[in-house]
Amino acid sequence: MEAPVAGIDVSKDKLVVYFQGKYYEFQNNKQGFEGVKQVLPKGCKVAIESTGVYHINLAKYLGKEYDVRIINPLVLKKFKDIRGKKSDKNDAKKLAELVISMGSEFTTSEAKELTSQWDFITRSIVRVKTRLRRDLILLGYKDSLSKKNLNEVLRGEDNIVLSEVRFLLDELERLEVRKREIEEELEDLVPKDSLIFTIPGIGRTLGCIILARVGDVKRFGDKKRFVAYCGLDPLVESSGKSVVSRGISRRGDAVLRRAFYLAALTAIKVNPIIKRFYEEHKGNLKGKKLITACARKLAVITWAVLYYNKPFDASE
Repeated sequence: MEAPVAGIDVSKDKLVVYFQGKYYEFQNNKQGFEGVKQVLPKGCKVAIESTGVYHINLAKYLGKEYDVRIINPLVLKKFKDIRGKKSDKNDAKKLAELVISMGSEFTTSEAKELTSQWDFITRSIVRVKTRLRRDLILLGYKDSLSKKNLNEVLRGEDNIVLSEVRFLLDELERLEVRKREIEEELEDLVPKDSLIFTIPGIGRTLGCIILARVGDVKRFGDKKRFVAYCGLDPLVESSGKSVVSRGISRRGDAVLRRAFYLAALTAIKVNPIIKRFYEEHKGNLKGKKLITACARKLAVITWAVLYYNKPFDASE
């Protein structure tokens, strides 16, 4: 039997719930969250539009007992009527209708929130390591973060820079511990048998992140839409007879874009299609532009594997 579906319109102070032809209104706080639970049966599918930060606490609160679907505003653009007759009640009802009509395309709030945390922590680790290398040079050592080099640095005479090195090393350890925890949690939330893991270059962690951000790939009817959603579509400007490439649009999902970029760094070594693409284009493109082009190619491959539900095949 199909689980019942509810839609919740979320604003800064208010929650409007639509469930089985009736509307309910609650405050956007813990007491209101409990009110929602009193109305909705456990296991119910709950559609919530991603509205800045106002939906996050509600989604987390309901996540353990309900099948929470966070609906990306970009998806809603396809349904113009949700914005035509604007009202909180109308939006709540339309959110429920979207889940019914579009099935399982929306990722759970918990998985998507974890990917955002992972992305933030990963970028924080890079910044901490960069600062550490800078401090090591100031202290007169190599900028290597090897255990041997760091042990030698820490035996030095106390000063302001060495104090910062100790602080940064503690911070780095905390970040890396949390990063590993998130990666383990993500593996429990996404399908372990997804065909994305047949694609060389996309490992467990990045595969989980991509799946969590994308949801149901069937909502992207062609590869161009998917590439644009990932923010990897080329930005081209034309004037008269000249056409100039301005890099990528960066208008899509930034976490997805970085995930594909990181995967491409591995794919150019182990994925025969990406490796060949890299060799063919390294004469015209350099550095990050070349890796980004490989990331775009990898995104197209990912779309095809998931959309057509076929394992990766280097011969195609």
